[in-house]
Amino acid sequence: MEQNLTYEAAYKELKQIAGEIETESVSVDVLAAKVKRASELITFCQSKLRATELEVTNIIKQMEKGTTNPKE
Repeated sequence: MEQNLTYEAAYKELKQIAGEIETESVSVDVLAAKVKRASELITFCQSKLRATELEVTNIIKQMEKGTTNPKE
């Protein structure tokens, strides 16, 4: 997976692949490659969402403790 890939870019590419598959505009010859790429993008997006959820949870916990500096 590319190091500079953003969630938005991955999601956009995933939507494009899904659209191609749904409209059957993907040839059988490249279908497996598209499905593999979609799987990679899904994994990437899930990881980003989990990391963001954890970060937000930690920020909220820090705010509840009365501090906004997570390193304290």
